[in-house]
Amino acid sequence: MSLPRVENSCFLLLLLAFQALFILILYRGGPAGVFRGLSGSPQVPDFSKPHDVYANLSLLARRPAEDALPYCSARSPLLVGPLIISFRVLPSERMIIKKNPFVQSGGLYRPPHCLARYKSAILVAYSNQEKYLHHLLYYIHPFLQRQQLSYRIYLIQQVGNGTFNRAKLLNIGVREALKDEDWDCLLLHDVDLVPENDYNLYVCDEYYPKHMASAIDKFHYNLPYKSFFGGVSALTPEHYMKMNGFPNTYWGSGGENDDIATRIQLAGMKVVRTPSHLGRYKMMNYNKETEEPWRRPASRHNTGKTWKDDGMNSLEFKLLSRTKHPLYTNITVDIGYVPPFS
Repeated sequence: MSLPRVENSCFLLLLLAFQALFILILYRGGPAGVFRGLSGSPQVPDFSKPHDVYANLSLLARRPAEDALPYCSARSPLLVGPLIISFRVLPSERMIIKKNPFVQSGGLYRPPHCLARYKSAILVAYSNQEKYLHHLLYYIHPFLQRQQLSYRIYLIQQVGNGTFNRAKLLNIGVREALKDEDWDCLLLHDVDLVPENDYNLYVCDEYYPKHMASAIDKFHYNLPYKSFFGGVSALTPEHYMKMNGFPNTYWGSGGENDDIATRIQLAGMKVVRTPSHLGRYKMMNYNKETEEPWRRPASRHNTGKTWKDDGMNSLEFKLLSRTKHPLYTNITVDIGYVPPFS
């Protein structure tokens, strides 16, 4: 005897509803995830304990060549949150290479299991700081891989023993990096800073330049002053060109940061910051005995008058070499010397 049509339809609808609920439970990671989704409250990451910086990288595996790569998930499942950071033991280059098997020559990385949604260039102005560099490379490569980014690390090195010019070197890095790739984001990164939380995503804000290092341990995880834009920042190529890049005329360290913050405002933009619980960084210091108390550097220029003429449109340098190392691309340049009366 067959069921009446109405009862049969109800049974099919009920069966379909149970199937949909089962798929939803699998997709959401269990019943708790379903209820979180229905209530509208997002899943809160567990920041109660730090993790090893190489956590979850063993899950990476290259897909067979015949398989079409899917896009990476919008939110990486590899993120762990707070990281254990220590500078007591200096890692060797060989160890770093061994622990990062998917990093290609020149410090290039593309996720082996999916197509990255975002491409970021990491630009580091460098001056014979090998210990700092090894620590940075040891921590930054796995940090970026867990974010499922496509990225390349560039070192821009000033030849000779002349006065360091960080801002000009970063301008050079931007120009050279954009020859390789149409990068979505340019990360301007000090060599002595290591991020402490991998939820601090190395991607740009769509609308404004972003200050990433909003909480550095040296400053007790506070901004040293309101307009501080030093350490690590993220700008799209469009942001960078709109403000005419960084100033080329700051020889020595520090004063360019205020100039850059002013340029952003003069170009009709504003600074956005990574929240302080995510934008935490540890600073390396191998010169504690000789370190002087930190003071805000003086801004030596009238930025309102100079920013349109001092920057990417006035950049002059001589490219001496461009070498792909296993963990980074090294760009060595001659930028001249401090001009008289500068």
